Amino acid sequence: MLGLVYAYKHPNSLKRLIVGGASATNDYMEHKDSIYSHNNPSNKKLKEIFSILKSNKATKQERMQAGREWTEMSLYYPSKFEEYFSKPSSGRVVQKRLDYYSYQELPNFDIRNDISKIKSPTIVFCGRYDAQCPFVYSKEIHLLIPNSKLFIFEESNHSPFLEEKNKFNEMIKDFVKLA
Repeated sequence: MLGLVYAYKHPNSLKRLIVGGASATNDYMEHKDSIYSHNNPSNKKLKEIFSILKSNKATKQERMQAGREWTEMSLYYPSKFEEYFSKPSSGRVVQKRLDYYSYQELPNFDIRNDISKIKSPTIVFCGRYDAQCPFVYSKEIHLLIPNSKLFIFEESNHSPFLEEKNKFNEMIKDFVKLA
């Protein structure tokens, strides 16, 4: 979502823009299909996962398992976790960025009126079953950015680059051809 902010604030500085699994507003936090919403059946489990991840008393193994469960909540095929994540990752950088965004930016985040200023050729993509930023928010971004192109990944949740790798790579080829 940071890319969207940069693109509308500096509309002449980008040749092209790609945005995935995103929202131009904090409204996604209340959407019934978002795991971050109190109205989503998975939200209680997510809160349990977050408490483990933030706990000083949780073991490294417990935090790793909690991180895995969070990731699996955002996969179309959770059973493919091992296939998708065979390379190790600390997750530390991601958590710091998520914490900053959650506490500093998210409470007032709404750039819907601004993104129509984006002039760069733009591709917006989303997994049809995105449990973090539901599809409707990517569609909204697409409708608000003039001349953007929307790619929908029909067998993906929040990670189409893993879940539909070949189709994602084709989208990237289209992206490189833009302006």
